[in-house]
Amino acid sequence: MFKQLLPAALLTLVLTVVLGIGYPLAMTGAAGALFPYQAHGSLIEKDGHVVGSALIAQGFAKPEYFHPRPSATTDTDPNDPTKTVAAPYNAANSGASNAAPTSKSYLEATQALVEQVKAENPNAHGPVPVDLVTASGSGLDPDISPAAAEYQLARVAAARGIAEDELRRLVAKETEGRAMGVLGEPRVNVLRLNLALDQRWPAGK
Repeated sequence: MFKQLLPAALLTLVLTVVLGIGYPLAMTGAAGALFPYQAHGSLIEKDGHVVGSALIAQGFAKPEYFHPRPSATTDTDPNDPTKTVAAPYNAANSGASNAAPTSKSYLEATQALVEQVKAENPNAHGPVPVDLVTASGSGLDPDISPAAAEYQLARVAAARGIAEDELRRLVAKETEGRAMGVLGEPRVNVLRLNLALDQRWPAGK
Protein backbone atom coordinates (compact mmCIF):
# COMPACT_ATOMS: atom_id res chain seq x y z
CA MET A 1 0.00 0.00 0.00
CA PHE A 2 2.88 2.37 0.82
CA LYS A 3 4.34 1.74 -2.63
CA GLN A 4 1.08 2.96 -4.14
CA LEU A 5 0.67 6.01 -1.91
CA LEU A 6 4.21 7.34 -2.34
CA PRO A 7 4.03 7.84 -6.13
CA ALA A 8 0.58 9.41 -5.80
CA ALA A 9 1.78 11.81 -3.11
CA LEU A 10 4.88 12.75 -5.12
CA LEU A 11 2.83 13.28 -8.28
CA THR A 12 0.41 15.47 -6.35
CA LEU A 13 3.29 17.51 -4.97
CA VAL A 14 4.96 17.90 -8.37
CA LEU A 15 1.71 18.92 -10.09
CA THR A 16 0.92 21.36 -7.30
CA VAL A 17 4.31 23.04 -7.69
CA VAL A 18 4.26 23.03 -11.50
CA LEU A 19 0.62 23.88 -12.17
CA GLY A 20 -0.29 25.71 -8.96
CA ILE A 21 2.82 27.86 -8.63
CA GLY A 22 5.09 27.63 -11.66
CA TYR A 23 2.49 27.99 -14.40
CA PRO A 24 0.68 31.00 -12.85
CA LEU A 25 4.00 32.76 -12.22
CA ALA A 26 5.14 32.07 -15.78
CA MET A 27 1.88 33.39 -17.27
CA THR A 28 1.97 36.46 -15.02
CA GLY A 29 5.55 37.16 -16.04
CA ALA A 30 4.80 36.63 -19.73
CA ALA A 31 1.76 38.90 -19.58
CA GLY A 32 3.77 41.61 -17.83
CA ALA A 33 6.53 41.39 -20.42
CA LEU A 34 4.35 41.17 -23.53
CA PHE A 35 1.43 43.38 -22.47
CA PRO A 36 2.70 45.63 -19.64
CA TYR A 37 -0.02 48.28 -20.03
CA GLN A 38 -2.89 45.80 -19.84
CA ALA A 39 -1.25 43.57 -17.22
CA HIS A 40 -0.85 46.47 -14.81
CA GLY A 41 -4.48 47.62 -14.99
CA SER A 42 -4.54 49.84 -18.11
CA LEU A 43 -3.68 52.80 -15.89
CA ILE A 44 -3.97 56.35 -17.23
CA GLU A 45 -1.51 58.99 -16.04
CA LYS A 46 -1.58 62.77 -16.05
CA ASP A 47 1.50 64.80 -15.18
CA GLY A 48 3.20 61.65 -13.89
CA HIS A 49 0.34 60.69 -11.57
CA VAL A 50 -2.16 57.87 -12.02
CA VAL A 51 -5.64 59.37 -12.42
CA GLY A 52 -7.59 56.22 -13.21
CA SER A 53 -7.92 53.15 -15.36
CA ALA A 54 -9.14 52.91 -18.93
CA LEU A 55 -11.27 49.97 -17.76
CA ILE A 56 -13.20 51.61 -14.92
CA ALA A 57 -15.59 54.57 -15.14
CA GLN A 58 -15.39 57.58 -12.88
CA GLY A 59 -18.11 60.00 -11.89
CA PHE A 60 -18.13 63.35 -13.71
CA ALA A 61 -20.94 65.73 -12.82
CA LYS A 62 -19.68 69.22 -13.76
CA PRO A 63 -21.19 70.72 -16.93
CA GLU A 64 -17.79 71.23 -18.54
CA TYR A 65 -17.16 67.48 -18.65
CA PHE A 66 -18.73 64.61 -20.51
CA HIS A 67 -20.67 62.36 -18.15
CA PRO A 68 -20.39 58.55 -18.07
CA ARG A 69 -23.11 55.94 -17.91
CA PRO A 70 -24.99 55.63 -14.60
CA SER A 71 -23.74 53.04 -12.13
CA ALA A 72 -25.71 50.69 -9.89
CA THR A 73 -22.80 49.52 -7.73
CA THR A 74 -23.14 49.60 -3.96
CA ASP A 75 -21.06 49.42 -0.79
CA THR A 76 -21.63 48.45 2.82
CA ASP A 77 -23.61 50.98 4.83
CA PRO A 78 -21.12 52.42 7.38
CA ASN A 79 -24.00 52.84 9.84
CA ASP A 80 -25.39 49.33 9.39
CA PRO A 81 -23.14 46.53 8.07
CA THR A 82 -26.19 44.42 7.21
CA LYS A 83 -27.30 46.98 4.59
CA THR A 84 -25.86 48.52 1.47
CA VAL A 85 -25.82 52.06 0.11
CA ALA A 86 -25.35 53.41 -3.38
CA ALA A 87 -21.67 53.79 -4.30
CA PRO A 88 -21.41 54.57 -8.02
CA TYR A 89 -18.38 53.21 -9.90
CA ASN A 90 -17.27 51.12 -6.90
CA ALA A 91 -14.65 48.84 -8.48
CA ALA A 92 -14.58 46.68 -5.35
CA ASN A 93 -18.19 45.65 -5.82
CA SER A 94 -18.91 45.35 -9.52
CA GLY A 95 -22.49 44.50 -10.37
CA ALA A 96 -25.81 45.55 -11.82
CA SER A 97 -29.13 46.38 -10.18
CA ASN A 98 -30.58 43.02 -11.34
CA ALA A 99 -33.93 44.79 -11.69
CA ALA A 100 -36.23 43.41 -14.38
CA PRO A 101 -37.07 45.75 -17.29
CA THR A 102 -40.72 45.46 -16.24
CA SER A 103 -40.00 46.51 -12.65
CA LYS A 104 -42.02 49.57 -11.67
CA SER A 105 -39.21 51.01 -9.54
CA TYR A 106 -36.70 50.43 -12.35
CA LEU A 107 -38.93 52.15 -14.91
CA GLU A 108 -39.49 55.08 -12.57
CA ALA A 109 -35.76 55.41 -11.86
CA THR A 110 -34.96 55.27 -15.57
CA GLN A 111 -37.56 57.91 -16.37
CA ALA A 112 -36.10 60.12 -13.65
CA LEU A 113 -32.68 59.74 -15.28
CA VAL A 114 -34.16 60.65 -18.65
CA GLU A 115 -35.58 63.86 -17.21
CA GLN A 116 -32.29 64.61 -15.45
CA VAL A 117 -30.23 64.16 -18.61
CA LYS A 118 -32.66 66.32 -20.58
CA ALA A 119 -32.44 69.06 -17.93
CA GLU A 120 -28.64 68.91 -17.99
CA ASN A 121 -28.59 69.15 -21.79
CA PRO A 122 -31.37 71.59 -22.74
CA ASN A 123 -29.88 72.27 -26.17
CA ALA A 124 -29.49 68.62 -27.16
CA HIS A 125 -31.53 67.25 -30.04
CA GLY A 126 -33.32 63.96 -30.40
CA PRO A 127 -34.09 61.23 -27.87
CA VAL A 128 -31.77 60.58 -24.94
CA PRO A 129 -29.29 57.81 -25.85
CA VAL A 130 -30.05 54.67 -23.87
CA ASP A 131 -26.54 54.36 -22.43
CA LEU A 132 -26.92 57.70 -20.63
CA VAL A 133 -29.83 56.37 -18.57
CA THR A 134 -28.98 52.69 -18.08
CA ALA A 135 -26.10 51.12 -16.18
CA SER A 136 -23.94 48.40 -17.67
CA GLY A 137 -23.87 44.87 -16.29
CA SER A 138 -20.75 45.68 -14.29
CA GLY A 139 -21.71 49.22 -13.32
CA LEU A 140 -18.17 50.21 -14.31
CA ASP A 141 -18.36 50.65 -18.10
CA PRO A 142 -15.83 53.38 -18.92
CA ASP A 143 -17.19 54.05 -22.41
CA ILE A 144 -20.19 55.77 -23.92
CA SER A 145 -21.48 55.63 -27.47
CA PRO A 146 -20.65 58.40 -29.96
CA ALA A 147 -24.38 59.28 -29.84
CA ALA A 148 -24.16 59.79 -26.06
CA ALA A 149 -21.14 62.05 -26.51
CA GLU A 150 -22.94 64.02 -29.24
CA TYR A 151 -25.96 64.49 -26.97
CA GLN A 152 -23.74 66.20 -24.37
CA LEU A 153 -21.68 68.17 -26.85
CA ALA A 154 -23.64 71.45 -26.75
CA ARG A 155 -23.50 71.60 -22.95
CA VAL A 156 -19.76 70.95 -22.74
CA ALA A 157 -18.99 73.40 -25.56
CA ALA A 158 -21.02 76.14 -23.89
CA ALA A 159 -19.46 75.51 -20.48
CA ARG A 160 -15.97 75.83 -21.93
CA GLY A 161 -16.74 78.64 -24.35
CA ILE A 162 -15.64 76.74 -27.44
CA ALA A 163 -17.20 76.03 -30.82
CA GLU A 164 -19.25 72.85 -31.09
CA ASP A 165 -17.55 71.85 -34.34
CA GLU A 166 -14.12 72.02 -32.70
CA LEU A 167 -15.32 69.87 -29.82
CA ARG A 168 -16.98 67.45 -32.24
CA ARG A 169 -13.63 66.94 -33.97
CA LEU A 170 -12.01 66.10 -30.64
CA VAL A 171 -14.75 63.57 -29.87
CA ALA A 172 -14.23 61.98 -33.29
CA LYS A 173 -10.51 61.76 -32.62
CA GLU A 174 -11.12 60.02 -29.29
CA THR A 175 -13.70 57.60 -30.71
CA GLU A 176 -12.51 54.00 -30.93
CA GLY A 177 -13.83 51.78 -33.71
CA ARG A 178 -14.93 48.16 -33.60
CA ALA A 179 -12.29 45.68 -32.47
CA MET A 180 -10.68 44.12 -35.54
CA GLY A 181 -13.21 46.10 -37.55
CA VAL A 182 -16.16 43.85 -36.73
CA LEU A 183 -16.46 43.20 -32.97
CA GLY A 184 -18.45 45.48 -30.67
CA GLU A 185 -19.57 49.02 -31.40
CA PRO A 186 -17.75 52.37 -31.74
CA ARG A 187 -17.17 53.88 -28.30
CA VAL A 188 -15.62 56.82 -26.48
CA ASN A 189 -13.66 56.41 -23.26
CA VAL A 190 -15.02 59.16 -20.99
CA LEU A 191 -11.91 59.59 -18.84
CA ARG A 192 -9.60 59.87 -21.85
CA LEU A 193 -11.98 62.29 -23.55
CA ASN A 194 -12.20 64.53 -20.48
CA LEU A 195 -8.42 64.51 -20.06
CA ALA A 196 -8.05 65.49 -23.72
CA LEU A 197 -10.58 68.26 -23.09
CA ASP A 198 -8.57 69.66 -20.19
CA GLN A 199 -5.40 69.52 -22.22
CA ARG A 200 -6.89 71.25 -25.27
CA TRP A 201 -9.22 73.69 -23.49
CA PRO A 202 -8.46 73.93 -19.77
CA ALA A 203 -11.65 74.43 -17.78
CA GLY A 204 -12.14 77.95 -16.47
CA LYS A 205 -9.47 79.42 -18.70
